Amino acid sequence: MNQTTDIRCLIIDDEAPARAVVRKYLSDIPGYEILAECKNAFEANEAIHSLQPDLIFLDINMPKLTGLKMLEGLRNPPLAIITTAYREYALESFELDVVDYLHKPFSLERFMQALNKARSRQSSTAPTPPMSAPETGEQSKGVENDFIFLKVDGRVIRIDLRDVLFFEAVGDYISVETRHGKHLSYITMKKMVDLLPARRFARIHKSYIVNLSKVSSIDGNRVYLGDKSFPIGATYRRPFMELVKSHMG
Repeated sequence: MNQTTDIRCLIIDDEAPARAVVRKYLSDIPGYEILAECKNAFEANEAIHSLQPDLIFLDINMPKLTGLKMLEGLRNPPLAIITTAYREYALESFELDVVDYLHKPFSLERFMQALNKARSRQSSTAPTPPMSAPETGEQSKGVENDFIFLKVDGRVIRIDLRDVLFFEAVGDYISVETRHGKHLSYITMKKMVDLLPARRFARIHKSYIVNLSKVSSIDGNRVYLGDKSFPIGATYRRPFMELVKSHMG
C-alpha cells in the first residue's frame, strides 16, 4: 500500500446503492482515491490486474462468481475490506486474510475503523521475511525459549512451544492451536515470528506458521500435520525447504 500518496481503492458490488454508500464515505475522508467501481467479480478481476489498487471494498454475494471466490483466485491480492449483508462468511473471509468484515448497513464510524485497520497494515503488503534456518551470528530472539506468553481474553497465559501445532492469522488476531485446544490472541504475525525459535518453527504462508516437529509430511505445495494440511506460499517455499533440509540427515 502506498505510504506517500493517496490509498488507491476499488469498489466492488453488484448493487448501485451499496457502491454509492462506500463512495460517499470515501469522499468525506481525505487520503483515498477511487480508481473504479465494478458490478461483478469478472469486472473486478480485470480492474485489479490493470489498475493495481491498494485496497478493495468487496461484496460477497454477486452473480455467477462470489467475491470470496474471486479473492481466493488472485495471486497477489490487494488489501480487502468485505462489505456484505451476510454474517455467515466472516470466518471464511478472515481465512483469506481480509482487513475487516463490514456487515451492511454499516455506519461511517464503523467504516472508519476498517480504514484505520487497513492503514495499520500498510507495511504488511511487503511480505514479512520468512523464517529460515539461521546461518551464523545471532539467532531468533526466541531460540532458547521453550515457552511464550500471550494475552488471551484479558489474561496472560503461558504457551509451551512443544504443545503448539500451528499458528493461524485470523483477521487482526492469531489463533494458536495446541494439543490441548485453541487460543486467540491479539498479535501480528511479524511479532509472533520474532517470538519463536527460527529452527523449530517455520512460516509457510502469510497466514500460517507450523511447528516443524509436528510436520508429518510435505507433498508438493502442501504441508501435513496429521490429518490437517496447509498451503505453502510461493514467497515462503524456498526458505522453508532450506530449513527442512537443515534437519535432514
